[in-house]
Amino acid sequence: MANKINGSDASSSLPSQVDLELLEALLEPDDATYPWNPADEESEAYFDELEQHFAMKDLLEEELTTRSQDFYSHLDTLWSGISQASDSNHNPQQALVQNLQETLSSTFAACVPQALLNSIATKATEIIAAQQSIGEQLVECVHTVLPNWGTEDLLVLARPFAYAMRSSESQNAASALSNLQNSEWTALSEVDKAKVSLAIASYAFNELNKSEYEA
Repeated sequence: MANKINGSDASSSLPSQVDLELLEALLEPDDATYPWNPADEESEAYFDELEQHFAMKDLLEEELTTRSQDFYSHLDTLWSGISQASDSNHNPQQALVQNLQETLSSTFAACVPQALLNSIATKATEIIAAQQSIGEQLVECVHTVLPNWGTEDLLVLARPFAYAMRSSESQNAASALSNLQNSEWTALSEVDKAKVSLAIASYAFNELNKSEYEA
């Protein structure tokens, strides 16, 4: 009986495996991984290596940030191009307006304000299929850029251009710009501005009809 008690006491006094592992971890020398004494010669090499490690880490993070910004910027550019192409494919009307604006700009931008050309191109594209006479279409096309003109007066000025369009005669709108040869747009009379605007409108309609025929 005494032996059993003594054996039990002896076994209970022995440390368990967990206790041994904890003791080993506590007794492990810290100096092997971290120099607690900064004055130690080996500490300088340790800290130099540590600083290089952090410097390299900062450099990698900075490079990663720069590369990610470039990457996302490139994605934005690609997405913008895809969106514009998608808009043109899904909105042929807008594509037609842009093409006509570019055509008028390449032909008349040297003499006529770009805003006027854009307005005529937009309006012409809107009303090309309207149930109106050619003269009425020409007048409506330029009325937004000639707000001080009455409809009847513009119809009178539009007659020669409407006649040329109906008879399929070659009406070169550039001929109406002859008054711009030695004058700025702002120096033209209101009548000359109206004639030039109507000539450009007729040119725009001819371009639209040509595009429709080619399509």
